Amino acid sequence: MSSETQPSEPSKPPPPPSSSSTTSPPSTSASTSSNAVPRSVENDPARTGFDPQKAWWVNYFKILTGGVTDEGVFHYREWRYRVHEKRDCARCEEFRDWAFAHSPTVRFMREKVEALNGRLDKDNVVCRRCPARLTEDGQVHRSSGGFSPEHGILICANEVRNRGHMEDTLAHEMVHAWDHLRWKVDWMGDKDLKHAACTEIRAAMLSGECRWAREAWTRGNWKLTQQFHDCVRKRAAQSVLARPRCKDDVQAVKVVNQVWDSCFSDTRPFDEVYR
Repeated sequence: MSSETQPSEPSKPPPPPSSSSTTSPPSTSASTSSNAVPRSVENDPARTGFDPQKAWWVNYFKILTGGVTDEGVFHYREWRYRVHEKRDCARCEEFRDWAFAHSPTVRFMREKVEALNGRLDKDNVVCRRCPARLTEDGQVHRSSGGFSPEHGILICANEVRNRGHMEDTLAHEMVHAWDHLRWKVDWMGDKDLKHAACTEIRAAMLSGECRWAREAWTRGNWKLTQQFHDCVRKRAAQSVLARPRCKDDVQAVKVVNQVWDSCFSDTRPFDEVYR
């Protein structure tokens, strides 16, 4: 990015204010008060059946034979991500470099960012492991990447499935970078959550993450009508909900609806939705 988005410490980028996040269905029966912020759940081998002190194949066999709870499977997955962090980051960087060299969408967005005096390259598009959180309300919170005006783009190496997924994730965050340079977005919603809602709508719409094939084969959504609109609305609301200034999912949906017509019709810097 420009001088204000140069990563001052590339090896340890902070959590980005804007992220591509997902929330999985409940995997435990724990619950908390609706007014309290759910706490993260730590692993207890006696409760979950997963014991990180044992060999991976022992735990994997227990999973196959039903000896590990859903909560334990979550902790096993995070444990294996820690073990394979170096491998995952190297693979992520390979996919990133491929996207910069060969993806028409990523190359186009890179040119448009440069036209606004910004810069995106391997120095401020970094791959790191992003730990997921399991909270007491049974929700799994994951992120595939994020954008920070001060540091650039973070790609969550442990969540990148393949080159296509990298292309979608990188395009999503590059739309945020372009929006920041063009309009100076209020990322945290300190003044108005509508800024965050608008850029999340545009990123979900333009990145390709909501195209029919991705929704159908990856997320199991086989609807033919309104699938694209529903996906963009849902993913934008999830991202707005992650903002500290957003009170609840009701407010997130309300804000997305307030800016929907103007932001969904705005395809800049593209002429139309290509992906």
